[in-house]
Amino acid sequence: MKLENTQVQMRKGILEYCILHIISRGEVYASDMLEELTSARIMVVEGTLYPLLTRLKKAGLVEYKWVESNSGPPRKYYTITPEGTTFLDQLSTTWAELSASTNKIINHSNNNTTTK
Repeated sequence: MKLENTQVQMRKGILEYCILHIISRGEVYASDMLEELTSARIMVVEGTLYPLLTRLKKAGLVEYKWVESNSGPPRKYYTITPEGTTFLDQLSTTWAELSASTNKIINHSNNNTTTK
């Protein structure tokens, strides 16, 4: 089993959640999302972002508008919908539960290791 494959799968598992969080802060351009995700080491492949944004839009969780640019073609800016906000709130609850459960297991494991 390769460590890198497991790491990629872990990042993919939280990618949608992170994207919705970024969009929930306000209007955002896709390249800005990509930059933040890349700097946080969540995603490094641009081809992953656009299909996910399309799925989120089709699901009614995000929407976009075209904004004219002085330096080139119009840009697509994304915002979260009310349904997206509800979905994000539910994901946040799930994340808190998973995080607490994972930490409980990790801390239990570490405590057992040190007491043996």
